[in-house]
Amino acid sequence: MSVDWQAEVDRAVDARFDQMVELRRHLHAHPELSGQERESSFLLYQKLSDERLDVRLGPEGRGVIADLRHPPNGDSAPLLALRADIDALHLHDAKSVAYRSQCEGVTHACGHDAHTALVFGALLALTDAARAGAAPMPLAVRGIFQPAEEICTGAREMIDVGALEGVSAILATHMDPSRAVGRIGLRDGVLTANCDEMTITLRGRGGHAARPHEASDPIVAAAQLINALYLFIARRTDSQDAVVVTIGQIRGGDTANVIPEEVVLRGTVRTLDRVIRQRTFDHIQHLAHGMGETCDVRIQVEFGLGAGGVFNDRRLNQLLRGSAREVLGDGNVDEIARPSMGSEDFAFYLDHVPGAMMRVGCASPRVGGSPLHSPTFDVDEEALRYGAKILARSAVMWSREPAAMKSGQANSTGAKS
Repeated sequence: MSVDWQAEVDRAVDARFDQMVELRRHLHAHPELSGQERESSFLLYQKLSDERLDVRLGPEGRGVIADLRHPPNGDSAPLLALRADIDALHLHDAKSVAYRSQCEGVTHACGHDAHTALVFGALLALTDAARAGAAPMPLAVRGIFQPAEEICTGAREMIDVGALEGVSAILATHMDPSRAVGRIGLRDGVLTANCDEMTITLRGRGGHAARPHEASDPIVAAAQLINALYLFIARRTDSQDAVVVTIGQIRGGDTANVIPEEVVLRGTVRTLDRVIRQRTFDHIQHLAHGMGETCDVRIQVEFGLGAGGVFNDRRLNQLLRGSAREVLGDGNVDEIARPSMGSEDFAFYLDHVPGAMMRVGCASPRVGGSPLHSPTFDVDEEALRYGAKILARSAVMWSREPAAMKSGQANSTGAKS
């Protein structure tokens, strides 16, 4: 093919960059919590429909699936999915910027607005390049804009309504404020931890604050149990096996002078290995039983909704790596040395098809420096340009790969842990 398609795709991204920034800032100023993303979804639906993509809404009007097929009748071409997430966090936005959140107590502090904008830009750039005859054909790409990533339900909801039908592989991005804009990070194999929610209910016998000997105080038991979890989980786990147990919510009591009957603790358990995961569950149950006996309190531990670890397919990572080196230069593609103890519901897609997620640097002297999930988190918007170019180039390269790779047989570095 005589056309320099890489340059044409890059130019198409550059031409769409202002729209990407505009979309990202609108989403940032009008964030929606997990499960409430209807306005964001409808906005994306309208914008993508206006570009004549094949678009449909997700469950209950939350989430969007958008297909680009070129030529339009190329239905037999295998699909590569590009995934973004659209939900925000229950967190105050403390930034002084024009696009500061207008919804009190809700903000995009995890970069989902940026993920959405760069996948949006990659889709439109591919559309422009394909219609101009500047990209190899056939080309088949699906954008999945999913709700409810933060509560680990959105990926499964989208899968249930057919987001992966016909899809052979999937790619995603995550903003990385520890990395400078213009750099990306990749890791073959395990990228993120298994994350399981934990609810511990402690039931005692209420009483007067002046006469604790007449009660069985669940607050005392809760305090002792938290200390035990933080101390003894680490002491019973091999120091080379990563385990993080965190209590993020304590709820109990209604007034200062009454010992309550019940306290509820909620938290997470994060592991990198499924065997260690089960051992940790067992040890938490053991500690809870012992504390209940000691404090004369009934303690129930339940492990609920969670996500497995993200496991990056080696060949798909190589696709991203090659595109990133072309866009950013060899010296700006970092190999991530260790898995993160964070979690991602992108993992649910990987139970069905091979995939890979790259970390996109978004910090600069001008913007950034605040960590994820903090009130001042922000991104240098040049990260959108770089991320979109890498995804768009990777999508075209995918269309040129041998059929064996696109049949879902992409190679991995080994079995999931």
